[in-house]
Amino acid sequence: MDSGGGLQYVQYHSSKESTYLTAIRQLISNDLSEPYSIYVYRYFLYQWGDLCFLALDEYENMLGVVISKLEPHRGGPMRGYIAMLAVKKEHRGKGIATKLVRMAIDVMIERDADEIALETEVTNTAAMKLYERLGFLRSKRLHRYYLNGNSAFRFMLFVKESALTSRLGYHEDDDDENQPELPPSA
Repeated sequence: MDSGGGLQYVQYHSSKESTYLTAIRQLISNDLSEPYSIYVYRYFLYQWGDLCFLALDEYENMLGVVISKLEPHRGGPMRGYIAMLAVKKEHRGKGIATKLVRMAIDVMIERDADEIALETEVTNTAAMKLYERLGFLRSKRLHRYYLNGNSAFRFMLFVKESALTSRLGYHEDDDDENQPELPPSA
């Protein structure tokens, strides 16, 4: 458990499902446009509960949550995925979302993630700014991605240089003349 400013940041644990699951569902259903069934939550929480983090106030009321996973992507890189992030409206702008996402990213990196992906609605400028501040890059636009008809941007965070270079078609044994130019941050 990590505290700061009267807040507690805790890793989800299945022993607290009866305490947390209803609050997680309520918070996410208030903030995100997608209607998720109980099975979607359980899919993530049962397999990757240790990649899910909660922000609680001093009375243990849930103020924010991030739900994530980590697994090989199509037989290739280890890909982390931030599936859901929500913070109560009245607590936004206090760094809670940033702290939750960083906690998830840190654990994914410890577990050898090559890259981390997520999607957010093209209209959610606050989320896009948050992810860009954390180093995520917009990788593609997904037209009519959500059930409400809204489009999304996929964002990628390339944790290891090998994940970025493989996306760009760079191979170690190719000569330098035939390599794509990497962006300055790589």
